[in-house]
Amino acid sequence: MLPANIGRYVIKSEIARGGMATVYLAFDPFVKREVAIKLLPAMLTHDPTFRARFDLEAQTVASVEHQGIVSLYDFGEANGQPYLVMRYMPGGSLSQRLKSGPLSLAETSRIYSRLGAALDHIHSKGIIHRDLKPANILFDEFHNAYLSDFGIAHIAEANVALTGEGMIGTPAYMSPEQARGDANITRCSDIYGLGAILFEILTGRQPFEASTPMGAAIKHITDPIPRVLEFNQELPAEIQKVIDKAMAKDCSQRYQTGASMAQAIMLIASKTLKNPLNADDERTARITQAAPVRTAPSINPPSQPKPGTPPPPVYHPPANVSPLPPARNPEVPPSQPRPAPTPTPQPAIPPVAPAHPPSEPRPTPHQGPPMWLWGLLGLFGLAVACGLILLVLWLVYS
Repeated sequence: MLPANIGRYVIKSEIARGGMATVYLAFDPFVKREVAIKLLPAMLTHDPTFRARFDLEAQTVASVEHQGIVSLYDFGEANGQPYLVMRYMPGGSLSQRLKSGPLSLAETSRIYSRLGAALDHIHSKGIIHRDLKPANILFDEFHNAYLSDFGIAHIAEANVALTGEGMIGTPAYMSPEQARGDANITRCSDIYGLGAILFEILTGRQPFEASTPMGAAIKHITDPIPRVLEFNQELPAEIQKVIDKAMAKDCSQRYQTGASMAQAIMLIASKTLKNPLNADDERTARITQAAPVRTAPSINPPSQPKPGTPPPPVYHPPANVSPLPPARNPEVPPSQPRPAPTPTPQPAIPPVAPAHPPSEPRPTPHQGPPMWLWGLLGLFGLAVACGLILLVLWLVYS
């Protein structure tokens, strides 16, 4: 039955279920985002020291930050069951992608470039994953690979016996020392898991298969490493060396870091692809190679005559003959003189007399008195009018 809430988180749906935990898609009402909640089984709480161990491991995992590791947001306990709150990865898991078949070597190289660096980072913090498998490799919405669930196997290590579904780790990807139950598990055990995953990514099948989980674990101890080319003949032969070194029975013979293993895969992929173009670029390159190359026509020098061959005759025109004779009218026989063309009469056009002959000077327009003279005459007239008015007034009132 789907729970309504786990802590403050509102459960929306169930993502996955396994022997170690159940994963739910939930909503955090505080920060308004979707999260993934991994609910661990209640049997892990039977050990009285488990709570302290869980808190310590969860704090350690929450402190690890890396671009290739799924972030741990929160942890707690609900109804006696511990839970972890992680970033939700909408791209699904690697196990889901492998259901459609093996991946290309180029895509595998991109995945391992992130996983190798992420694994080295948690190893530098003293954390061993212990349960590397395709289900624990997740993808975001941009198809970038992330490592998840590291530290959870270490949390449950003291509480689950090495039997059946409860064994620590997944038998299909378990290192020989884990299958033997060795107490000292080191980082090279995780490198073995990367090698087993690499085999499955490139072939679509697990390296060792058996009818029971314990049978698969025993094959990791006793059986030789399978040949990858037997299941995928399109792969380069060099990739078998990478798998052999990663899955070596002796821990000291394996890659010492995830980055060195990722580097070896990248070198093989670059040699195989030579020029890693996308489909459009490859199609353009093929069209360009098939198109004919157009060059300017070459000008060949005149061929030299063979020895003993007389030179061609040279034409010398007579002195009284024009080198370029005029073209003849085919209608007139060559013996008759060419008739002169009859001129066509043109209508006489009377000449237009110019407005001003060039020999005569152009008349100058008439100019009146200057403006200052007009002003002076106006002032004089105004003075005379004023004098007359004063004279009339003096005669009337005198």
